[in-house]
Amino acid sequence: DERRAAPGDNIITQGEDGYELFVVESGTLYATDNSKSIQATFLKKYEAGDAFGELALLYNAPRAATITADTECVLWVLDRETFNHIVKDASRNRREKYE
Repeated sequence: DERRAAPGDNIITQGEDGYELFVVESGTLYATDNSKSIQATFLKKYEAGDAFGELALLYNAPRAATITADTECVLWVLDRETFNHIVKDASRNRREKYE
């Protein structure tokens, strides 16, 4: 699915359960860690071609950071079921290639 975000929109909030992975088509976003101090700590900038949110899907863990749109953004969203299907297919294809 396509999702659009405006500057200041939180796409992911640290500590929440994660059910989606995001791929940036356009725009910029930034990741912050809000767990250690009153002021958020900048972690990373995301631009077109980058992806985020996979850790929560891979490890069934809460979101590790908050991701906020810095500019107008277009994102592509993969839900957990689709993500797992792609990973399993890729793994199966890799095994078959070497058998």
